[in-house]
Amino acid sequence: MKEVKDLRIEGSGKIPTIELTALNGEVVLSGRSIPENAANVYEPVYAWVKDYIRNPRKVTNLRLNLDYFNTATSIWIAKIVKALSSISNPDYILFIHLYFNIEDFDEMENEDLRDELAPILDIISDTKISVGVKVYGTDSSGAVIKENMILI
Repeated sequence: MKEVKDLRIEGSGKIPTIELTALNGEVVLSGRSIPENAANVYEPVYAWVKDYIRNPRKVTNLRLNLDYFNTATSIWIAKIVKALSSISNPDYILFIHLYFNIEDFDEMENEDLRDELAPILDIISDTKISVGVKVYGTDSSGAVIKENMILI
């Protein structure tokens, strides 16, 4: 089986920083994602994920630390989540990490959180892998102030 090479895409004002590390099972998207052509940005990421899930780590972390993302990005994120949740080993875990501004985080009621998670929950409803969602409240510098864990 071929080794999956790490992939790093440097962010800009419209493209997030993307860090994909097979050795420790990290899939990280951070910054803003409003690319003019989302396929150019996310097709290599999706291809990497498809290769990674052939030989995943026991714990995979999908870290979505996006200040803002457009509809085209949300479609690609859904594809990535769906691919990662197709790992078929029930002893493996997928953690989805979501980051919010602390002010938004503090104001979230359980119902608001369910609304935020609904698209992800729909995608992962038929998984064999265990899934957990970690939700973080961050300050203006990106430091985590509060966190909650939701097991699905």
